[in-house]
Amino acid sequence: MMTYEAAKQLFDGAGLPLTESHFAQFQCYLAELTETNRHMNLTAITEPAEAWEKHFLDCAILLQKVQLPLGATCIDVGTGAGFPGMVLALLRPDLQVTLLDSLQKRIGFLEQTAAKLGLANVRCIHARAEDGAKLPELREQFDMATARAVAAMPVLTEYCLPFVKQGGVFAAMKGPSETAEQAETAAKLLGGEIVGEESYTLPTAGERKLIRIRKTAPTPQKYPRRSDKIKKQPLG
Repeated sequence: MMTYEAAKQLFDGAGLPLTESHFAQFQCYLAELTETNRHMNLTAITEPAEAWEKHFLDCAILLQKVQLPLGATCIDVGTGAGFPGMVLALLRPDLQVTLLDSLQKRIGFLEQTAAKLGLANVRCIHARAEDGAKLPELREQFDMATARAVAAMPVLTEYCLPFVKQGGVFAAMKGPSETAEQAETAAKLLGGEIVGEESYTLPTAGERKLIRIRKTAPTPQKYPRRSDKIKKQPLG
């Protein structure tokens, strides 16, 4: 069981505030996640202290590293159980957050959880990333696209950068071994430029990395390609 004091200390260690109201919402989120995870594979991490660090704190740090203006639009591509998008929406009610996932069952979980948490600033869309990025209502419509996914940077960049409007940013949450340089060719072809690569450390989980790509020009219409081509012939 996680207490408010312990959770606040965890967030304080990263220089992040945590209110009692946010703590209650996070606890509700974790309860929903744990219960649903009994019959749907959402996450391997459900032990409270581990979930607080590896899910909630890790995602919250994104708001510290990327300065989003009031009312910014964000899309979490391949959101899974809602990380990082649901956490961003919870901590910043002013943000308009879209959660995109290819599995309808996960979308159902996310819609139910957002309703229970009272998050009116969340919308959930069932679509594959390469299909969603072709839709006029989603293509180049967001101040920030983000993803916390296992795909390599060139692949992830092709999935995500088409959603970002000019002047916006793609923020990739990655492990320590990946580098911004790996996405340099993809970024250029897709209308972006790398603007940052920053490492940070979680208390027990170790090093993480945030790679930021600024959208400087429209993405050519031929991107993103079909998923099989993206994986077999990555840009870079």
